[in-house]
Amino acid sequence: MALKDIGIGKRKYDMTEKPWNTPWYLKVVEWFILLFYRITAGIKVRKRGFDKINGPCLVLQNHGSIIDFALTLRAFKLRSMAWVCSIEEFIKREWLMRSLGCIYKRKFTPDVKVVSHIAYAIRKLNKPVVIYPEARFTLAGINEETDFHSYARLIKMLKVPVVMAIAKGNFIRSPQWAKRPTKKIPVSCDYNVVLTAEQVAEYSSEQIEKMLTENFVYDDYAYWQNSGYKIKSKVRAKGIHKILYQCPHCGKEFSMDSEGTTLFCKECGSKWELDEHGKLHGVGNETYFEHVPDWYRWERENVNKEVAEGKYKFTSPVALNRLVSSAKGFEKLGTVTLTHDENGFTMQGKLDNGEDFYFNRTALSMYSVHIEYNYKGNGETIDLATQNETYFVQPEEQEHLTKIHFATEALHKIAKECEEREKAETVKE
Repeated sequence: MALKDIGIGKRKYDMTEKPWNTPWYLKVVEWFILLFYRITAGIKVRKRGFDKINGPCLVLQNHGSIIDFALTLRAFKLRSMAWVCSIEEFIKREWLMRSLGCIYKRKFTPDVKVVSHIAYAIRKLNKPVVIYPEARFTLAGINEETDFHSYARLIKMLKVPVVMAIAKGNFIRSPQWAKRPTKKIPVSCDYNVVLTAEQVAEYSSEQIEKMLTENFVYDDYAYWQNSGYKIKSKVRAKGIHKILYQCPHCGKEFSMDSEGTTLFCKECGSKWELDEHGKLHGVGNETYFEHVPDWYRWERENVNKEVAEGKYKFTSPVALNRLVSSAKGFEKLGTVTLTHDENGFTMQGKLDNGEDFYFNRTALSMYSVHIEYNYKGNGETIDLATQNETYFVQPEEQEHLTKIHFATEALHKIAKECEEREKAETVKE
């Protein structure tokens, strides 16, 4: 059932409002922000093919940390931009969000209004539009599952050049599993025009999708290792167990913990050191995975197998929070039960006000999920949204977040394959 509007009279986000132009005085603020990151992070940009852009364009950029916005401002010389961003990013600062040219989006929900706003920014406001196509921060410094099929269709519709932006060092400087303190490593970004307007008109959607997939590849740990930079932080591994949650020695899940520069298993006692160059080394035991993303991918494969065999299911009580409005932010509604399985995400229970609550997003409807480690100090959080509502939920079993992320993608792929088989059988009939 649809939840009744809850609040104190504050209006909800107006998703139909078109993007704004940025006032001149906020450009001054952006200049100071850019100066701050140039001094503190030494940000650099490299551009190729920009001489071919005489007007608006679409920028597809990887997303490792908040510093990514400053990188793009520098690349485009503080030009007024439009940014597709998540609706909860500027709670209590809606005016600022709109003034910066932001276009509201709920995570992993199809929305034709967003497409309309992107087209408006490009055609009417003559602005470049920046999209982070992964729709969430990278968890392990590598490219995540992305729906480039939909982006290819969007590009064909917009008929503008496409810039691919791949940042390096942004994730390592401030990984999602430990945003503070920031690590000392130079941050740079390559901005390459991968498609001119003429090529967009010439190429098919399938060709564009292939080109995007081939170019949107990165590995921030490889950048760290190959650059020769040393990160001497004494807490460079603290928090990494949130993504490396399964022990490769004993196989136990959620037995991992981390402290300082080490990662260890509380079940079997195995231990690893993350060195100054970003490589893992076993301490008194086999290393198994020297490269952090390889450990991460191994876990993903284990979850894929579990899902394929029909063995995956996650159930936990969760604290349910609903985004009411920009002015009020999130309001806690109560504790319900979350189940994640082949039926997707299902939440049900009785709210604190006595109302029955039911929510479901099918596995087919979500190719991935946005998770936050210790969101604003309130614990591990899953972002679940519909066309009209955004819920942030905190499971009691908080160590499961990364596995839920893997399982969401695996469940979607199976659901998609089933759908395609059914369509093929229908055609044969």
